[in-house]
Amino acid sequence: MEFGTFILAAQRGYHQPSDVVLRNSIEQAITSEKAGFDTAWFAEHHFNNYSLVPSPLMMVSHLAGVTRTIRLGTAVCVLPLYQPQRLLSEIGFADIVSNGRLELGVGSGYQQFEFERFGVDVDEAPAVFSEYLDIIMKGLNQTIFEHDGTHIKIPPTAISVRTIQRPTPPIWIAAGSARSMGRGYREGHNLFVTALHGGLEAIAGLRQTLEQAAAAEKKQVTDVKVALLRCCYASDDEAEIDSYLENARFQRRLSEALHQRRQQSEDGYMLKETPTQKDLSFETLRQNLPVGSVNRVIDRLLEEIEVLKPDQIAVQTQLGDFDQKTMLKQIETWGEKIIPAVNKALGTSGKPAAIAVSA
Repeated sequence: MEFGTFILAAQRGYHQPSDVVLRNSIEQAITSEKAGFDTAWFAEHHFNNYSLVPSPLMMVSHLAGVTRTIRLGTAVCVLPLYQPQRLLSEIGFADIVSNGRLELGVGSGYQQFEFERFGVDVDEAPAVFSEYLDIIMKGLNQTIFEHDGTHIKIPPTAISVRTIQRPTPPIWIAAGSARSMGRGYREGHNLFVTALHGGLEAIAGLRQTLEQAAAAEKKQVTDVKVALLRCCYASDDEAEIDSYLENARFQRRLSEALHQRRQQSEDGYMLKETPTQKDLSFETLRQNLPVGSVNRVIDRLLEEIEVLKPDQIAVQTQLGDFDQKTMLKQIETWGEKIIPAVNKALGTSGKPAAIAVSA
C-alpha cells in the first residue's frame, strides 16, 4: 500500500499570512519524504482562501529541488483554466527538474468564483476538460501534434520541453462520477477518489461505482490505480483530534459553498464559513473517519482498504489553521507507526500489497 500526503495550503483567516501558509506546506512535503510517504500532492485554487496554491506544477518544481525521492503530484491541474499547449511544456519542465518524479493529476474544476475570473464558463468545464485532456495526451505522445476541436484549434505544434517519463508521467483523473471513472478505465488513466467525510457505507458505494465503471468499459477495477483522499488523524489527545475535525469541517463548509455557488465573502476574498444541514457532529466524524488512537486509525484504515482496495491512501494534512508543529509531528507518527503497521498487516494477511504508484 502506498501513502501520500494531500497538501491543500488552506488559509482560515488573515492571522495566517500567505507566505507562512505556503512555507508550511513546503515543510510538510519535506517532512513527508523523511517520514517515508510515497507521494506529496498539491491542489490548485484561485482568488480566495480555500487553498493558496495557484499552480501545483510550480510547487512540484520547487519541491523537486529540496526533496530527492518522494513522488510529487498535482491534485489537480484544472485543465479548463489553462492553454493546453503551454501546460504541456510546463508538465515537461516539472518532470525534468524532478528527475521523473511527476505524478500528473488533472480535473475539470467546479468553483464558479474561479472560472468567472478567468472568463471561462464553469458549466462547460466537463466538455472543455475532455477536449483538453485529448490535447495533453497528443502532446505527450506525439513529437508534432495538431488539434481541430470545438473549444480550441492548434496547428502542427512541437513541444520542445518533454517529459523524462515515457511515454508519459502517470496520469490521474479526479473521478467524482462514473463518467470520469469510465474515461480512466477506457484510456488507462489512474483515478483519484474521495468519500469526503462519509464512513464505510460511503467507501462501499465508491467501490461499487468503480466496479460498474470498469465493467462498462469491459475492464477490471485493478486495470488502473486508485488513490483515496481521506481525512485521518491519530492522537490520544481528544482536544487535538477535535481541533483537526473542526478544521476539516470548516474546509468542507467552504468547499460545499463554492460548489453550490453561494457567495459568502464580505471583502471579496476571505470566505466565511456557514454551518449547513450537511454538517456532521464530531461524534459522527469520529465514527466515520480514521481518527482516534494510533491503533484505532490502523484498524479503521485496514477496514477501509478491505472494502475499497485502493493502491494509495492520500492523507489530508493541513486544514484551516491547524497548528503546524502538531501537523509535522502527525506526519512523523504516520511514518513511524501507522504506515509500517498497515503494510505489515497487509503483508501477513495473505492479501497482496498494492502496486506502486502515483496519485
